[in-house]
Formats: sequence, structure tokens, C-alpha cells
Amino acid sequence: MVGAGITALVAAGVTFQTANASEAPKTAAPETLSVTAAGELASTLLGDLGADAAGTYYDAQAKSLVVNVLDQSAAQTVEEAGAKARVVENSLADLKSARTALTKDATIPGTSWATDPTTNKVVVTADRTVSEAELAKLTKVVDGLGAKAELKRTKGEYKPFVAGGDAITGGGGRCSLGFNVTKGGEPYFITAGHCTESISTWSDSSGNVIGENAASSFPDNDYGLVKYTADVDHPSEVNLYNGSSQAISGAAEATVGMQVTRSGSTTQVHDGTVTGLDATVNYGNGDIVNGLIQTDVCAEPGDSGGSLFSGDQAIGLTSGGSGDCTSGGETFFQPVTEALSATGTQIG
Repeated sequence: MVGAGITALVAAGVTFQTANASEAPKTAAPETLSVTAAGELASTLLGDLGADAAGTYYDAQAKSLVVNVLDQSAAQTVEEAGAKARVVENSLADLKSARTALTKDATIPGTSWATDPTTNKVVVTADRTVSEAELAKLTKVVDGLGAKAELKRTKGEYKPFVAGGDAITGGGGRCSLGFNVTKGGEPYFITAGHCTESISTWSDSSGNVIGENAASSFPDNDYGLVKYTADVDHPSEVNLYNGSSQAISGAAEATVGMQVTRSGSTTQVHDGTVTGLDATVNYGNGDIVNGLIQTDVCAEPGDSGGSLFSGDQAIGLTSGGSGDCTSGGETFFQPVTEALSATGTQIG
């Protein structure tokens, strides 16, 4: 495992829900863009449009960037830049106010919410542990938000993924290594913060000690930094569990609709799609994590900390979720860019 460098997690494939929005008249066909180019164009347009922008996502089937806007003037700007415009009802400020209301009035263990630009709503999800009384309270809050939010249920249970076993281990627990990084020319790796909160010394699958914790953040965030203490190989790669690996050359922000790949020490490689950003997840016991990437990729205990990536770009670290790789479910990821910035590290 150490020689391969990392264990990872994967997501690919896009599903788009019918949005409560109208299509702006087309002035030109949107440009065909890679997900990286779409992300760069999105950043530029969001800066140009300001409050007139209401979110973006990547249409992987059409290979185009879709930008939600509030009026036809903004739509024209978007289309002239080579993206597809959709005139929607809710502004980003509207959706932010909905999230604030949920935080104030519906902080219930076993719930999550994330902004979904494909529906122009905040999607609220309750897991199987939410009681009927709690669900009634949650429903009342969501109904009060009108067209700004919708409520769903999942058959699974939201929980951080960690289990006893092998891979990177310590203190009777097992997680997955995320990405190899460097700091001041020294080798480190990043993984999930809920792993480093409970385990301080890490070993490889053979039981050899390889590292000690250098930093940890949970539940404010969900990342941990481990310094290598053993003289082992630490290439910037993701283990694909088929005898090969994926080189990782940098880190990128997630985009809704992005096809991603994840691989972990329990379930190995699986595909899925980024379905939401800035997600809030209440794992219970006071563990409320904000700013996560929401996906439809599956994962199971022991996959925690493993890498989410798109091509050669690091995207996220597995935090937790619901379901498994038989029935499916949602999985949430700590953004890698935030973890790198907070720890002063870089991919390598």
C-alpha cells in the first residue's frame, strides 16, 4: 500500500434533475469544454456576473458549462462567453438564507443539506435514524422555505467511515491514505480528520509504523496531516487496484456534474458524480461538518480518508456518508484544496 503511495476513491457519471427554471434563448451553441476548462470559465463568469449568477455545473454528456442566472441580460453575457445559460428563480443569496434557516431551526443528527445548482434548490436529506417527530420538524422548516428547498430521505445512516482492519492502521482502527504531499521539502500524507482525531501513529498493511500525526481538524473540517517517519516510497499516485496507478499532479476545486474517481482500502475503485457543494452533514454526537463535497459515489467503513480525484487532479478526502457499495448511497468528501491551504502543504 505504501509503495503504491495512496488509497483512493472514485466517482463518474452524471444525472441531472429537472430544474425549476426556464431556458434562456440561445444566441450560439455552447462551447465544448473539458471539466477543467469549464471550471476556469465558471470562475471568470462568476466574477463578471456577481450577484446575477446563481450557481454553475458541468454537463458531462454535452461537455459544456451551465450557468444559472437571474435575468436575460446576464444570460446573454454567459452565452457570449461560450457557456449555456439558465434563468432561475433563486439567487445564491436566497439559497444561503435557506441554509442559514436550516442551521438555526433544523440541526438534527442524521441530516445533511447541500446547494444543488441543477435544481436551483437546497436539497435536504434525512437518514433512517431521524425519528418521525424530528422528520415532522424538519418537514415544517423545509416547507417554510418554499421553492428554495426540498426534502429527501435515504435508507442509509450518515456516519464517518472507519473500521478495524488493515491498510493504514493504528489503535485498532483502519482508514485509507488520501494523497502524498510535501511541506518544506519533507514528505507527508493527508487523510480524514476523524481518523487522525482518534489515531496518532500510523502503520502500513504489514504493521510497519510509517508516520505520526502533524495536524488534525474535525469536526470543523475533516482532514488530517501525517508526517512520514519511515524511509518508504511515497509517489504522488492513486492506487487503482488493478496493478496500475493514476499519477496526481495537482489539486482542483470540485464542480457539480464533474465525473470523479475514488478508491479506498475497503471497496477499492468506484465511480460517481459530484452532486452538491458546500454540504453540511450532521453525523451525530455533535459532529457537524461543513463545506463538504457531496457525491453519488459509494463507500464503506475503512474507505475514510481515501482520495477523490478527476484525471490527474486531487479533489477530495473521504469523510463519510450513507449506504454501501451494494445498495449505493451518498458520500461526502473534504475538499483537498482547503486541506492543502490549511496545512501549508502541496501535492507531491
